[in-house]
Parts: sequence; structure tokens; C-alpha cells
Amino acid sequence: MRKLILTFISILYIGYAFAQTKDVAAKNAPETVIVKNRLTDSVVERFNVLKTNRGIRQGLYQALYQKNYALASGYYDNDKRTGTWHFFDNRGHLVQNFDYKTNQITYEAPEDSTSNLQYVVDVKLSDTSRVTKPLKVGGRFFGYLPYLNLFKLPPELLNLNPNVSFGMVELLVSPLGRLASFKVHVFSGSFEKVFNMSIDVPDPADKIFIPATVNGEPVSSRVVIKCAFRSDGGLEFY
Repeated sequence: MRKLILTFISILYIGYAFAQTKDVAAKNAPETVIVKNRLTDSVVERFNVLKTNRGIRQGLYQALYQKNYALASGYYDNDKRTGTWHFFDNRGHLVQNFDYKTNQITYEAPEDSTSNLQYVVDVKLSDTSRVTKPLKVGGRFFGYLPYLNLFKLPPELLNLNPNVSFGMVELLVSPLGRLASFKVHVFSGSFEKVFNMSIDVPDPADKIFIPATVNGEPVSSRVVIKCAFRSDGGLEFY
């Protein structure tokens, strides 16, 4: 009986101590406010920033497609991504998990022929070649949004017929996994024009990829993304 009472008291004490620790942690947690930002016409990001410094992200981050589907979800700690982040396509399917503690992709969903991304390695292949595609942290939708957002048709091309017009983003990735070239091809019927974009993209993380490999050796490769034009001349995924 005495042992039972002591055990009960121990459980109560542990529960009380845990609650006290949780309360102290909550009190010491920095105050945050929620910020919303529109990335594209159809994508809105929602995240927390410090109340005392709105330039520092702290806590939950989410990007939502058409207010219904999550594209990205994870946490910031002092403006740095932490833990495992989850990335989805525009239909809500999980396409990638990335662990920022180990700096590794822990899951990459298979890609089928319906994908609007294509990959080309810049070496000759044989029937026995083992090839892996280049990978971008953020997955096949959210990870490539920054490149689409950097382009808009110039005013003189805004009257292109949308029924026969489309764009293609072409990214050259070096064997070291660095962005080496960034182009946007504009097609409209028989018309074609190529825009050479700067590789000095605003976010340094968008210069970094996991390179393609052939037989285990990193090689240069190209990622090609077919896009539609919005009414304002911007690019969006098909």
C-alpha cells in the first residue's frame, strides 16, 4: 500500500514538474505576430515573425495554393528553417521531406510522365547508365516558384495570343550543384525569343541544387519547366 501511495505521489510530482516546465517555456517564448504575403496570384504564404523585429521569422510557416492546398509547411527558429519541412504539389500530394538538421532530403516522391518538369544530362548515355535527376529543396512545385516569379513578359509582348503561347524556364545546374545558367524561352506560334536571366537570384538558396549523377558521378544537367502566361505576363505552372 505504501509503495502504491509513493508511486501515485511520484506521478503527481512528475506531472506537476512537467506542467511547470511547459509554463515557463511558454512564458519565455518570444512573442510573435502572423504575417501574410502573396507569392503569386494563387499562392499565399503565412508565417510568424518576432513582434520586436518583423524581419525575423519565428515559428510555423505555411504556403497555401488557392487557399486549399498546402505547398510547404515547417518551422523557423531565429529566421532559420529547422526540423523537417514538408513540400507538396498543387494537388496536395506530398512530394518531398527535407530535414534541416541533417541537411538531407529524406523523401522524394516518384515523378511520372504527367510532370511539367523535364531533365537532361549533358553527357552521352548508354543502355546501362544509372542516372539520377537533379533535385531542388522545396520539391517540384514550391522549390521552383522563385524562378517563375522572376520573369514577366515585356510590355511589347503582352498581346501574345494565350491560346498558342507558352514559356519554358531552363536552368543549367553544374556538377557541383550550382545554378550556372537561367533562361526563359517564349513561344507563340512560330515566334520564339530567349531571355537570359541573371543567376544572382535574390535568395542564395535558389542557387543550390543536388546535382544529377551518371553512374554515381555528378554531371551538369538542365531542368526545363513548361509554363503558362498569366494575364499580367508572369509565369505559372501548367
